[in-house]
Amino acid sequence: MATFLHRIGRTAFRRRWLVVLLWALVLGAVGVAAANGSGPQTTNVTLPGTEAQRANDLLEKQFPAANADGANARVVLRAPGGEKIDSADNRAALKATLADVQKSSAHIAKVSDPFAAKAVSATGTTAYSQVTYSVPDTELTDRDHSGLDKALESGRDRGLTVEASGNALRPPEESHTAEVIGFALAAVILLITFGSLVAAGLPLVTALVGVAVSMAAITALSGPFELNSNASVLATMLGIAVGIDYALFIVSRYRSERAAGYDAEEAAARANGTAGSAVVFAGLTVVIALAGLAVVNLSILTAMGLAAAGAVAVAVLVAVTLMPALLGFAGERVVGRGRGRFVRRFLPGRAAASGPTSAASATGPTSAASATGPTSAASATGPTSAASATGPTPTGPATGPARAGSPRPASRTAGSRTSSASPRRSWSWPSSRSA
Repeated sequence: MATFLHRIGRTAFRRRWLVVLLWALVLGAVGVAAANGSGPQTTNVTLPGTEAQRANDLLEKQFPAANADGANARVVLRAPGGEKIDSADNRAALKATLADVQKSSAHIAKVSDPFAAKAVSATGTTAYSQVTYSVPDTELTDRDHSGLDKALESGRDRGLTVEASGNALRPPEESHTAEVIGFALAAVILLITFGSLVAAGLPLVTALVGVAVSMAAITALSGPFELNSNASVLATMLGIAVGIDYALFIVSRYRSERAAGYDAEEAAARANGTAGSAVVFAGLTVVIALAGLAVVNLSILTAMGLAAAGAVAVAVLVAVTLMPALLGFAGERVVGRGRGRFVRRFLPGRAAASGPTSAASATGPTSAASATGPTSAASATGPTSAASATGPTPTGPATGPARAGSPRPASRTAGSRTSSASPRRSWSWPSSRSA
């Protein structure tokens, strides 16, 4: 596996333009498929074998007009100026408004009469009508939503106060604020860690590509397989997480290989062969775990697990193929030469640890190990040196004829550990000879 990924990394680095083009084609292909062949994602949850599911199935069979899974809207109509809603003029305006609601969509099964259903407030100023659709809210089109909005507006033009609620109304625009905040925090953390804007941005770029491909594929398959909307939410969450994580492994290993002296191409290949192996192993583990949700035999969990497993698999492929190619484009900027300036500016406490006042400085004026200081204990020229070679020669047989032919011991140098003129050794001879 490591050798295979090493070759992939080297090839992707050399042919980086081709790799980027291939991923762009993949993204474009799934994007076109999502735009043309996708269907609306359902929000219905089916739990086969449960009492609730059997009750819903029975209601749908016995009362098809009042589909248990159908969309619904609750329309509230109020007379102006504290008038009674059952007055002749207000009653006529109410009936005309509800008639417009009935004609607003071909999927409306029933619009209840508030007077027949006794859905009028105790004060007599407000009436309540229930609108039932024959299809789920996910099958309603923009035309259905616009028709209902126009029908409600017609009631306001007649002088009534008309409001509505329910899942048949136009859904609000989806907000991706959480994803944006997550990406921003990840960018700040990576920038502080790497000290390089390029190195911090590469994992984010690959994560975005992986999530884009995964979401487009899920959207394209939502129509044929009736995927639940929760599947795309889970796939997005895991795709962002593992996309950044897996790419981070390879970038960090690449920087280590460059610091060890390898050139850019070899460093990318080695990073893909070592860190890439861990990425593949971790990805396969997550894919198997998510696919295991199918064992529960619930369609919603099976769809969520398989969609998320597909997003993780795409993240692995992007990390081991697109990341080496992007490293080839980034060049030396991934190494992070500006990290020292970043640390000195924003983290002065860490920069002080390597400042000029370091206690281990060998050139400082108060260094305890200085060989040239005036109070050095090992100084060969100091007046108090215990092993000074210029001091008085010890008396005794050590200076007799037996040592006449021995060379004169050399003076000790500063910092030397041993000396051939050791006083301890010379003074031990007389006692041994007398013994």
